[in-house]
Amino acid sequence: MKVWKFTISNGKVSAGPKQRRAITIDGCNEPFKGRFWCPSRKWFLSEPCPFEDRNECRNFKIMCGIL
Repeated sequence: MKVWKFTISNGKVSAGPKQRRAITIDGCNEPFKGRFWCPSRKWFLSEPCPFEDRNECRNFKIMCGIL
């Protein structure tokens, strides 16, 4: 049984057996079928993340304790 996997590495987005060039530099808010990838949560969100980049996301988690 295969497990479908979404990964971002070396500027490429892999969704199962398909690959394409990444649109974002750090993988945050990478669009996929109407959803947006969150590398911190390792899951898709229904709307784009409000943070500018992963550093801003990390700072928010440090200050607030959760995302």
